[in-house]
Amino acid sequence: MELTDKKTFRRAIPNRPDDANKGTIGTLLSICGCYGMAGAAMLEAKAALRTGIGLHKCALPKSIYPIVAMKIPESVYLPLDETPDGKLSADCIDKLLEEAKRCSAVVIGCGLSVCNDTKQIVNSFIEYCGNPVLLDADALNCIADDPEILKKAKADIVITPHPGEFARLIKSTPAEVNADRENLAARFAERYGVTTVLKGAGTVIASPKGRVLVNHTGNSGMATGGSGDVLAGIAGALLAQGAKPFDAAAAAVYLHGLAGDIAAEKLGKISMLPSDMIECISEALRACSVS
Repeated sequence: MELTDKKTFRRAIPNRPDDANKGTIGTLLSICGCYGMAGAAMLEAKAALRTGIGLHKCALPKSIYPIVAMKIPESVYLPLDETPDGKLSADCIDKLLEEAKRCSAVVIGCGLSVCNDTKQIVNSFIEYCGNPVLLDADALNCIADDPEILKKAKADIVITPHPGEFARLIKSTPAEVNADRENLAARFAERYGVTTVLKGAGTVIASPKGRVLVNHTGNSGMATGGSGDVLAGIAGALLAQGAKPFDAAAAAVYLHGLAGDIAAEKLGKISMLPSDMIECISEALRACSVS
């Protein structure tokens, strides 16, 4: 077991040549949000953009498109058909998979909600998407009844569960998960062949090949809704820029925690928000000697 450090982060940051353009430094497709959860899509998108992605594409239900687009003008939007209660429709699967071919990585799950339609979308991306996929939040809840589908993955998978989501995946309880975090994350990563990020105090990053890192950045001010959406955006951006899954996951966790520490120093742990952490990403990057 190792600890994360600045070197962990630097391994995941690609060169950014002076002649770079939006088409050469990664395109991220984010499939996030539902009616009532527009904020999750916004936090993920803005965090990805702050982490240097060349082009961010946001696929979301039509009903929340005006809300998100008004706040995040830098993204490209795919407003899609939805169920009567505002969740992405499974009728969009073919369109989404086709769009994913034009992207270098995919994030799916932030504020997605769980229903038959979203379960079909998540399962389809696991089985048929040819680019790296990060599964967060409701994408993990969508497969909680049958995590064996992860073994059918066509491309690299990164999962970013908090203890409750991880407990659902392994049919356990959050207390039991937190009592044996490193071992459980390592065993899950090896069994299913996925890079596993078990969030919480001392976030664990486990590779399918047995490598385990524990993160030491971050603080209790980050224990609030939306913090995980920020992490998903950071990790997705690094994946899309070409970092290997384990490197991207470890670097994202380190940077996420560092941005949280900067926000806590400025605003205090009680008052800081996930959106404040996003605004501190640039300072965190500079602290890692990246600009």
